[in-house]
Amino acid sequence: MPQTDIPSPKQPETAPTIAAALGRIPSGLFVVAWREGDADRCMLASWVMQAGFAPPVVSIAVAASRDLLTALDRGTPFVVSVLGESQRSLLARFGKPAANAFDGLTVHRTTGGSAALADAAAWMECRPVTRAAHGDHVVVLAEVVSAAAADSLQPLVHVRKNGLRY
Repeated sequence: MPQTDIPSPKQPETAPTIAAALGRIPSGLFVVAWREGDADRCMLASWVMQAGFAPPVVSIAVAASRDLLTALDRGTPFVVSVLGESQRSLLARFGKPAANAFDGLTVHRTTGGSAALADAAAWMECRPVTRAAHGDHVVVLAEVVSAAAADSLQPLVHVRKNGLRY
């Protein structure tokens, strides 16, 4: 996957008002899943958004230390499951996922083999295209190659108190 490095300027001490303002930016909550061999891997994400129409593209910001980046560098497809309002209870399960995070849940296996939550508000299977590193996160652009949505489910919306930490 091609990479664009943007130099990071030295950051001044961040004012509490900046942290508060950033925290008020609403986002969804998403389970990002991929396969490594016969194992499902996953992480909880909050920085996912549509980034293009033709082809359909999403962006996802991933902490530079996450294992997902290694898989994406190999071109591994992944799935973004959009959590619904009624799925708040899944946050603890996927916030620090164990090897069996999907146990007991109904999943749909995508063409690439990843687990999509069958009861999610929507899911999108994605193919990584490019990335840009800046600071402590890497922004990945990925083409959406297949998807499904539940018309009756509203996505879970998340707002933080402090925009400088999860």
